[in-house]
Amino acid sequence: MNHALRSSAAHVFVESVDAPIPPDDDAHHLFRVLRLRDGETVTVSDGRGAWAEAKVSGASLVPTGPSHHEPEPVEVAIAAAIPKGDRLEWMVQKLTEVGATRILLMHCARSVVRWKPDRAMGQLERLRRVSREAAMQSRRVWLPVVEGPVDFAAVAAVPGAALAEPGAGRPAEMPRLVLVGPEGGFSAEELSAPLPRIGLGNSVLRVETAALVAAVRALTMP
Repeated sequence: MNHALRSSAAHVFVESVDAPIPPDDDAHHLFRVLRLRDGETVTVSDGRGAWAEAKVSGASLVPTGPSHHEPEPVEVAIAAAIPKGDRLEWMVQKLTEVGATRILLMHCARSVVRWKPDRAMGQLERLRRVSREAAMQSRRVWLPVVEGPVDFAAVAAVPGAALAEPGAGRPAEMPRLVLVGPEGGFSAEELSAPLPRIGLGNSVLRVETAALVAAVRALTMP
């Protein structure tokens, strides 16, 4: 990670890094909650790889140097069954922090939580805010995609997909998409899908824990 990103007093997403205007909620956090002082350095990013340094001046941010652009990260997508309650927010937050590029919420045969179509957009918007805040905390310059719900069959048909399973080994190459089932596990029909497996150790994990382990395993594969 670039030293400027790591050492800045805060990191915020804006529409343009050349004319950084933080959204109202972020401005409140910077200037009222964190109480940043004039002259302190903040890094700004558009969430699409561009970032720059800026200085606090009053209640605004003033660019202090050229913009930079980081290459798009290696794709690591996680499609996970939806866990109950606030465990879903935790999962999205931690997947963002470790570097997942795409987070898909998935309906499986044994899923306990299923989103109704009329509630899905509101749920996604809430999770995208969670992911955005986690990306600011972890100094990411590429925002992950958060979407869904999608059915298992549709996700399993994606080229490069792999199933996360306790006790499995490692696939021959890094999977582009890892599927994590509900706590009851994948059904026999789902397990019959001709997909490689990615191991998560020998323990039976909660959905959110399994999703995080799967992402880290995929990200650290050669």
